[in-house]
Amino acid sequence: MRTMHLQVTVILVCSFMFYTVLGIYVTNLNEACIRCLCHVAGCDLSHTCTGGYCGPFYISRVYWVDAGKPTLPDDNPERREAYEDCARDYYCSVKIIENYMARFGKDCNGDGVTNCYDYMMINHHGGRACSSPLFLSQLGLRRLKLFQQCRFN
Repeated sequence: MRTMHLQVTVILVCSFMFYTVLGIYVTNLNEACIRCLCHVAGCDLSHTCTGGYCGPFYISRVYWVDAGKPTLPDDNPERREAYEDCARDYYCSVKIIENYMARFGKDCNGDGVTNCYDYMMINHHGGRACSSPLFLSQLGLRRLKLFQQCRFN
């Protein structure tokens, strides 16, 4: 009987960890942060796909794959247009962002806190290289300015 109780406890603990890792809850990734990440990307809700980037967050296929291939309800991630359809839909693209940040979220600027600034750096540089300064490129400087406008308004 004790062995059975131990197995149930382990399964419950593993289920909780799995739930958190999948991006259901990401520390400091709240609605205000999502709004700013969208603002930095242009947040064009009518944007289809251009140059390999789709939707209001300008999400690439590689980003979507790294996020676990989220899809619209009842869609198949292996369907050819699943990426485009999800990335063009605001709510589905938010799932992509949440999953990506759950996987790659970290303290990029070394201030001891993982927050929206770090998530913006992750979106700019990618999940594996977010500690590079933004001021090294014109695009990085433009995104930093847009982020600061959003955060302080």
